[in-house]
Amino acid sequence: MEAGRGRTVGELSRQTGVPFKTLREYTDLGLIYTLGRSPANYRLYTADALWCVRFIGDLRGLGLTVAEIRELTTAYLGSPDGPVASHLAELLHCSRERLHQRLAAQQRILDRIEQFQAEHQVDLAEEDQCWAGDPLCT
Repeated sequence: MEAGRGRTVGELSRQTGVPFKTLREYTDLGLIYTLGRSPANYRLYTADALWCVRFIGDLRGLGLTVAEIRELTTAYLGSPDGPVASHLAELLHCSRERLHQRLAAQQRILDRIEQFQAEHQVDLAEEDQCWAGDPLCT
């Protein structure tokens, strides 16, 4: 890419590993800004877009939703001198709570598996063609 010209969505996708469809979605949501369009009508991105995409990826990796990232971006753009860090801290708290809930749900499934295996230990050990009182096998 020559200096001074923007990156296309394809170039940004190759540089970041993020699918171009996702990059277009982020652009449409206002999470990534463009320089405008090329003569061929391609969206053009600045080098700043690399940082934005990586930061969005970091936030997604922390469990934030795209809607929450958009909320954070809107808060920052609406008040660049405002308390964005505290807003991010609250969003991270919400992400942590969602994760605890998902972990608890997964633990309940593990508990049910263990209970099922304990109750059907004999049936699970047999190489029987019938299972759990199937009426077709009686």
